[in-house]
Amino acid sequence: MRNNKVQQKYDAFVDYFSQHLPVAETELKYKDPYQLLVAVILSAQCTDKRVNMTTPALFQRFPTAKDMAESTVEEIYTYIKSISYPNNKAKNLLGMAQTLVRDFNGVVPNNLEDLQKLPGVGRKTANVMMAVAFDQPAMPVDTHVFRVSNRIGLTKNSKTVLETEKTLVAHLPQHVIAKAHHWLILHGRYVCMARKPKCTECGITGICDFYQKKQKKEQ
Repeated sequence: MRNNKVQQKYDAFVDYFSQHLPVAETELKYKDPYQLLVAVILSAQCTDKRVNMTTPALFQRFPTAKDMAESTVEEIYTYIKSISYPNNKAKNLLGMAQTLVRDFNGVVPNNLEDLQKLPGVGRKTANVMMAVAFDQPAMPVDTHVFRVSNRIGLTKNSKTVLETEKTLVAHLPQHVIAKAHHWLILHGRYVCMARKPKCTECGITGICDFYQKKQKKEQ
């Protein structure tokens, strides 16, 4: 049975962001599922801004998975060397492209199981693809989602990324799950930052556990 207070918090969260951020999308620039997959692999522990500076030349050289599959780790590296962990990501991109061509006819699969068969694609990346490329009710949990959902109190008992994902999916209306992922990321990126959250600029302090505790301490 669901906790009514917890569900009320979720309802207030959805109401606020539905009104104040009705359009919430990834900040990664892409044109098709293949480009998005490449960008998401590159974005691990790297800013979207840096990825968006890197991908135009990469996509021009490798417009399809087949083009990338026929390349080498060394060549791919030259295009992504300004990204964090370029050696490892170059290996993953080549392996991903070769697996796509060999096993999926060059087409990015649209299910979680097959996506996770691709080198460099874990559950979070697969969930990003499901939510963003295929508009499915998936909840990718990155550091922002994990931190912000815990701070607000949406997932205060969740100790792991998977627990967080399952808790959020269980309480959010299915039609907003994918969008809520972006709400949490964007809120974490621009308002609820890790070190210095901008509580004075936040519109959901009324439902935020972190803010309520902070207020009590200051009284």
